[in-house]
Amino acid sequence: MPRKKKTDEEATPEAIEAAESPAKKKRGRPKKVEAAAKEPEANDEKVKAEKVKEDKPKREKAKPDLAAGATHKEEEKDIPETVQPAINIGLVGHVDHGKTTLTEKLTGKWTDTHSEEIKRGITIRLGYADSVFRKCPLCKGVEAYTTQPSCGKHNVPTKFIRKVSFVDAPGHESLMATMLSGATIMDGALLLVAANEPCPQPQTKEHLVALKIAGIKHVVIVQNKVDLIPKERVMKNYQEIKAFLKGTDYEKAPIIPISAQHGVNVDVLIKAIEDNIPTPVRDPNAEPLLIVARSFDINKPGMKPEKLSGGILGGAIVRGKLRVGDRIEIRPGRVVEEMNKTVAKPIFTTIVSAMTGGVSVNELGPGGSVAVQTTLDPSVVHSDSLTGNLVGIPGKLPQVWYELHLEVHLLERVVGSQDEQAVEPIKMNESLLLNVNGEKSIGFVYELGKNMVRCKLKLPLCADLGDKVTLSRKIGTRFRLIGYALIKE
Repeated sequence: MPRKKKTDEEATPEAIEAAESPAKKKRGRPKKVEAAAKEPEANDEKVKAEKVKEDKPKREKAKPDLAAGATHKEEEKDIPETVQPAINIGLVGHVDHGKTTLTEKLTGKWTDTHSEEIKRGITIRLGYADSVFRKCPLCKGVEAYTTQPSCGKHNVPTKFIRKVSFVDAPGHESLMATMLSGATIMDGALLLVAANEPCPQPQTKEHLVALKIAGIKHVVIVQNKVDLIPKERVMKNYQEIKAFLKGTDYEKAPIIPISAQHGVNVDVLIKAIEDNIPTPVRDPNAEPLLIVARSFDINKPGMKPEKLSGGILGGAIVRGKLRVGDRIEIRPGRVVEEMNKTVAKPIFTTIVSAMTGGVSVNELGPGGSVAVQTTLDPSVVHSDSLTGNLVGIPGKLPQVWYELHLEVHLLERVVGSQDEQAVEPIKMNESLLLNVNGEKSIGFVYELGKNMVRCKLKLPLCADLGDKVTLSRKIGTRFRLIGYALIKE
């Protein structure tokens, strides 16, 4: 069933008033434009000179501070606005807890665009959208934080803080592998918890464990839908969240109550993100590595061959830089059957254009989501067929594995199902779902040892020694997360 939009009758009067207030604040703008239009022109040379003299200090004051070491937290300085997002932040949590709605409030983009997503009312594929965090120089406290280029209250331009890419991950239990793939490129996460449901829900638990396994340390808890229930139930749900987080790595994570539907407390959430999810230190001079999260064809049906555009690869650069004109390699690449054996053949192509933050650029560095157009035939990249592949300079990518030797670390209990059962040891000939670097494959266990397994892969994987692999086992009709492993020689 399609997701049903909430009506104003379902919300509290305070939430509706807070949601409508930004629109009311914009009413003073037309008067200012009209007044500016009536300003007399400086026809006289003397008047022109005086105007230039008066405007000069203002222009000099407006120049951005480019001092070395400036960060997004130095609020006193004018930070130069960038094109490429600095960080990838994931939105995770149980199905229908408001991840896509919150993404829209923060970015202005509804990420569920696939026909099946619209039909079923749930997120199926990873969604991406960018947002610019800003701050009003005149507003006090959390009210200063916004995504708008100007402050409706004071009618002044807001100051750039940081550009952020959001990764909207699916919350349905059958799409856990997709969420795990998205976690690979996340630098921090927002864990959404619906206040009108008991906490924790199955995928709330599963996603929290997945964040820990993926090594994501910076998390903000978002208590959504607080406008749908009385204050007493909101406080009860808050205590449930605190009890759920107790004893985990995220015990001290801030819990921000919001109404994503009405945009209430979004300013408080932006401040919490700025205070708790820093931009990681990256190495732009290392050998470049792009993790492919989406691959697609932008050509319309019936396009003439001479007007076809090459295939698009989207994802995040983990390290190094890629430039327009670079010759690149894609691994594992094309998987074929030769002599009754599965063989991965790397794909070589050239970057013909690059885009990030909705702008074409000549160079891409580590940070938020990016996309590159290549010379590949569109049929090679259609329908996310290259998702999980790694992109880099030819000969510099990690090796391709057809079987893995894994050092296994199992969880105590299976997460993601209502009745959490103990995780049983891995068995001989068992098939496991493996996720590494955004790519997934089925591994068939053929050798066991103490905290060690060897398995043959149905599809080859590209990874480095020591990379972390998530392990999922089929329990009932679903694959459930049971632990992780490290790749060994």
